Amino acid sequence: MGFKRVDKRQRRFKKKRMIRKKVYGTTERPRLVVFRSLKNIYGQLVDDTIKKTITTVSSRSKELQDQLASLPDKSQSARIVGKALATKALSLNIKRVVFDRNGYLYHGRVKALAEGAREGGLMF
Repeated sequence: MGFKRVDKRQRRFKKKRMIRKKVYGTTERPRLVVFRSLKNIYGQLVDDTIKKTITTVSSRSKELQDQLASLPDKSQSARIVGKALATKALSLNIKRVVFDRNGYLYHGRVKALAEGAREGGLMF
């Protein structure tokens, strides 16, 4: 009779599972995972061989609050979070990562975080 309504969250989790089948982080090349909520964005580096999070940066981090307070939109704050994640990764001698968009479209804040990480010196 009608179309079956699919929850947005269910669609994202389905895409996430498809991505995770292909994207795998190692010690030399960890996985950069992006999570975005309505207000904040989070980025973390994960080593899947030992199943540990190496480092994480978010728009809620205390060291970024001064820079993020004056920004008008969330895309610019995502770019700064990406740069901060790149500097943390470079201090840990990590230069190459694999990008896991976590089921989100590569657009907007997710894209801004990725570009900020590239500007900071990470290669993916």
